[in-house]
Amino acid sequence: MAVEQGITGSWKKSSYSGNGNCVEVATRAPGSVAVRDSKDAGLPSLNFPGSSWEAFLTDLGDGTLGHR
Repeated sequence: MAVEQGITGSWKKSSYSGNGNCVEVATRAPGSVAVRDSKDAGLPSLNFPGSSWEAFLTDLGDGTLGHR
């Protein structure tokens, strides 16, 4: 498994993930978030500014990004 540089905490995934179909999230320094596929953890992660990640989570929570 590749080691991501700049990860300041452990990778976390939802307790609701089933059959390994989930993403994992870790905090990067300074102020960014790394996201990776839990099935392919050795591949590079996607990296987002912390503010963008927070906006994404807010939109998920309020239904803005819900199913259509």
